[in-house]
Amino acid sequence: MDLGLNGKRAIITGGSRGIGKQCALALAREGVHVCIAARTQETLNQALTEINQTGPKGHAVAADLTTQANCERVVQAAIDRFGGVDILVNNVGAARNADILELSPELIEDALALKTYSYLRMSQLVIPSMKENRWGRIINIAGSAGTSPTRGNIPTGAANITILNITRALSDAVAADGILVNTVCPGLTNTGRARTQQGARAEREGRDVEELLQALGQELPAGRIAEPEEVANVVTFLASEACSYMFGTALYMDGGKRRATP
Repeated sequence: MDLGLNGKRAIITGGSRGIGKQCALALAREGVHVCIAARTQETLNQALTEINQTGPKGHAVAADLTTQANCERVVQAAIDRFGGVDILVNNVGAARNADILELSPELIEDALALKTYSYLRMSQLVIPSMKENRWGRIINIAGSAGTSPTRGNIPTGAANITILNITRALSDAVAADGILVNTVCPGLTNTGRARTQQGARAEREGRDVEELLQALGQELPAGRIAEPEEVANVVTFLASEACSYMFGTALYMDGGKRRATP
């Protein structure tokens, strides 16, 4: 299937590792000009080397996207380099969680600042470029905690449920301009971040983190956790011409964990 992506221009935030990096590589393989953004220049450089070996020469911008100025800087860098932006993959942000009985409001604010606010700002900034061509795709990576609150994941859940609301509202606002806005909600995924998050539990239980991740995957209907490349495949479809009638939708990639219907 021709996805109609060759020559398109994309920004992927949190694009230096994990799901973001795999999204960048998948889009590059389709001929997309990719600009990745993250905080650490070293990991950006490593990812950019792989991108340049995969597709058109990419670009990388080191930026902390908790500020409006840095969001503007990333978008302007992509426009200067590629002439515009057709695709935005919002992926930045790893919230710090705590038990609800000990949770400080500052942790919720940090999660919103890093993830939710940057998603909104980046979307607002790329929409004018997309409107010029009457074509655009905005894909938000929100995780599944937004609809699966626990006593230990409220900062993540608060950020993610707000993203789901923003997705719906943005979609309504720009659908007539040929811009599709959707969300992918991965569950536990085989990334370095997952190993870091589960490391403390593995240590408490006297287990190897790889063993723990395998056991957590076996609890799912899928029988395993997701691979970041699998999430990237869905993001690539949502970014493509083939995805032409999905507006404000959330796709759950959690191995069947979610019990809510629909």
